[in-house]
Amino acid sequence: MAFENISLSRRTLLHGLATLGVGIGLSPVFTGTALAENNDKTLKTIKLAWGQSAVCQAPISVALKQGFFKKYGLNVEPVNFSGPTDALLQAIATGQADGGIGMALRWLKPLEQGFDVDLTVGTHGGCMRLLAPKESGINKVSDLVGKNVAVSDQASPIRNFFAIQLAKEGIDPDKQVNWLQYPEDLFGEALRKGEVQALATDDPQGWLLKHQHDLVEVSNNMHGEYMNMTCCVLGLRGSLVRDNPEVAKAITQAIVDAQQWTADHPDETAKIFQPYVPGSVPVASIAAMLKEHTHSHHSTGAQLRGEIATYVNELKTINVIRPDTNAQQFADHYVPNLLPATPDSGHQHMNMSS
Repeated sequence: MAFENISLSRRTLLHGLATLGVGIGLSPVFTGTALAENNDKTLKTIKLAWGQSAVCQAPISVALKQGFFKKYGLNVEPVNFSGPTDALLQAIATGQADGGIGMALRWLKPLEQGFDVDLTVGTHGGCMRLLAPKESGINKVSDLVGKNVAVSDQASPIRNFFAIQLAKEGIDPDKQVNWLQYPEDLFGEALRKGEVQALATDDPQGWLLKHQHDLVEVSNNMHGEYMNMTCCVLGLRGSLVRDNPEVAKAITQAIVDAQQWTADHPDETAKIFQPYVPGSVPVASIAAMLKEHTHSHHSTGAQLRGEIATYVNELKTINVIRPDTNAQQFADHYVPNLLPATPDSGHQHMNMSS
């Protein structure tokens, strides 16, 4: 299927997805802020899916607590999402949620297949880690050849990211590295038993495993060109962006503001988010993770399209995206012009007075 025919396949796919109904890990969660705002009939109610265990989504708790959503006329009902992020994309495409944040390298393949979700802002970079014991002899990505690496699943965005790095060095990531699937809570045990020699994971699990087991961080997505690229993106229901662009702008701007507030106030953000993190992770640990992420990087418009096109082309090298998919057309199709970009450090602002 050529990319130009995506609109037809999208309609066909969505018709089938709509018959799936609910039951893919969504449950409403109401905070005091959200409940209070429900009484204000002038606010537009939006359902935002939220992976509460993902530290990189801490800015959503900030937006709720600090009133960023209300500032832009929104009453956000946060929906606790407990399933995999590809199922989150399905929830947005089928209208069970109006939006949510997920990893770009997880979402681009389903988007290629026609999911009706637009990517409106890159939220941050820096939450993917490749870890190994100090005595493993694994000091760079190419040292993974012949090794067993734990991943959460074979379509993991973290697996894909490091597979791309291997492919860039002329290494076949499918044939020369053994990717073994484990539940993330068993990564440490798999490493202790010697079943794997390295872990490809994301935060908070990655940061915690690194410090709990005194592991070496062999690589991450903060090297080279990735220092200025997003790894996670805000996806909004396509029909919402088309039919209510001002609402889509408001959601996007509230997330941008919350991301920047998080970058400016990581310690306070950690205090706000800590109650949502399972396992009683200390506030100081959460703050340390947030300081290693680039929450001040929130790309939109042309900048985000460039980042998405880069990822599309990179995913071709590991046979995830079809070779005939035009990366720039893909990015142009899925990244709308909602917020004007400004030349200063990626900050964007909108005028909601109209």
